[in-house]
Amino acid sequence: MKTIKFLGVAIFASAVLFSCNKGGVTNRSLETEVDSVSYAIGLTTGMQIRTSFDEADLELFIQGLKNGVDSTNILIEKTKTGGIIQKFFTKKQQEEQKQQQAEALKKAEETYNDVKVAGENFLEENKTKEGVQTTASGLQYIVLKEGSGAKPEGPTTKVKVHYHGTTIDGEVFDSSVDKGTPVDFGLNQVIKGWTEGVQLMSTGAKYKFFIPQELGYGANPRPGGKIKPFAALIFEVELLEILN
Repeated sequence: MKTIKFLGVAIFASAVLFSCNKGGVTNRSLETEVDSVSYAIGLTTGMQIRTSFDEADLELFIQGLKNGVDSTNILIEKTKTGGIIQKFFTKKQQEEQKQQQAEALKKAEETYNDVKVAGENFLEENKTKEGVQTTASGLQYIVLKEGSGAKPEGPTTKVKVHYHGTTIDGEVFDSSVDKGTPVDFGLNQVIKGWTEGVQLMSTGAKYKFFIPQELGYGANPRPGGKIKPFAALIFEVELLEILN
C-alpha cells in the first residue's frame, strides 16, 4: 500500500509539472525554501514515476488532476480509484515477477543442463532394471520390504518415516537414518515424489524411490545444499507410522 500511495503522489506531481510545461510556463529559479522543497518533491517523484509507471498517459493525468480540483466531468467514482490503482500495480508486479522467474529458469537450465541430462539418462536406463516399477508421473521405485499395516489415506496424511537420500552418484545429502532420528511430516509438505511415493506404501514397508527432477526440487533446491538444480534423486524410505 505504501508503494501505491507514493505513486499517487508521484502521479499528481508529474501531472502538475507536465501541465505547467505544456502551458508555456518557463523554468523558474529557486528563491525560497518553499521553492526548493517544491522542486525537490517534483523532481524526486518525477524520476520515480518515470521508472515505476512509464506507461502513463500524461494527458489523462492532467485531465484527472483538473477534474479532481474542480469536481466536474469526473470519469471514475472516487471510491473506485484506489482499487483501480491497486489492481493495476499488483498485476504489473506479478507480471514482472513472472518474467524474472522465467529468465532465472532459463539461466539455470543453461547452467545445469548437464545435471538435467545426466538425471534423464540415469532414469531411462534405471527403469529397465529388474524390480523397478514406474508410475504414470515418471516416479520409479523398488520394493525393498513390503509392509503389513495401513496405507496413508491421502496427501494430507501425517506420517513418521526413516529415510536416506543420495544423488544418482551416491553422494549422501540427507539421512534421518544417519542422524538416528525419524521425522514426522504431512505428505503435502514435501516434494511431489515423496507425496506420491509414500502413499503407495503400507506401514512397515521400505521402498527405494528414484525421483525425476520435476518431482523433486527442480530448479530450486535449498541454496548452499548438495543438491544441484534439476538433479534426479534417490531415497530409501521406511514408513514407520501413520500419525492421523
